Amino acid sequence: YLILESDNLSKLFPNAHLTIGGFSLDAHVLFAILTTLVVMPTTWLRDLSCLSFISAGGVVASIVIVACLFWAGLVDHVGVNKSEGTALNLPGIPIAIGLYGYCYSGHGVFPNIYSSLKKSNQFNAVLFTCIALSTVLFAGAAVMGYIMFGETTESQFTLNMPPNLMSSKIAVWTTVTNPITKYALTMTPLALSLEELLPSNRQTYGNIIMLRSALVLSSLVVALSVPFFGLVMSLVGSLLTMFVAYILPCACFLAILRSTVTWSQIVLCVFIIVVGLCCAGVGTYSSLSKIIQNYQ
Repeated sequence: YLILESDNLSKLFPNAHLTIGGFSLDAHVLFAILTTLVVMPTTWLRDLSCLSFISAGGVVASIVIVACLFWAGLVDHVGVNKSEGTALNLPGIPIAIGLYGYCYSGHGVFPNIYSSLKKSNQFNAVLFTCIALSTVLFAGAAVMGYIMFGETTESQFTLNMPPNLMSSKIAVWTTVTNPITKYALTMTPLALSLEELLPSNRQTYGNIIMLRSALVLSSLVVALSVPFFGLVMSLVGSLLTMFVAYILPCACFLAILRSTVTWSQIVLCVFIIVVGLCCAGVGTYSSLSKIIQNYQ
């Protein structure tokens, strides 16, 4: 999220900089720090009902961004039928595996959503709706973006869109506000897990604020150290999301229901686990290799 903000704000204000003493901050670093300061207070909220209203804005923002992309392509005819590309790029598959995995990285939030639902029996409907909507949005954006920009597609399609079009301006500014609505909810599961490790007499609100602030600052350090949006997404998708979204759910399902699980369920779960492990290994290796190459 911090890299996303930094890239898009740098496009809007490329000449922005700040000099403090002997240190000079360029646009990317400056906006990454400012974004961190903006999102940090949202992570201090412990009431998931408050976060749900904030994250609902993120859903609307995501739909608006994809709608702007389609508007630019279908109405403004930006790049349509002018791009060239190949239907199958085998060397890019390992990176694509991580990117596909990252699309479903919200699985870690599902337990918190389930516990906060007033009607927990509706969780299945919520789950399928989220996955279906995410699939349609991401697949639509991927197809339309490639049709419009082909091999020149950036890691964020907003960087490809002409800055003079209204649809581009709406997409970029919506992208800028989008991480603010999602960051806190994404960070909450990790924060809650770490808070449980604290002794009961240390679980004060002040200590919780310091812990969550430290998490946000650590993400800033990572964003400044590895400022490659697409590669970071692929690495996170391969290394972490494959475990959270594919491997661990199947493993936990088999462990919890081992006395009642059927053979067909065992075969399916084992198949998903094996495929997930293979994809995680290949995707992680490829992403790390690309990141290292960017530093050489």
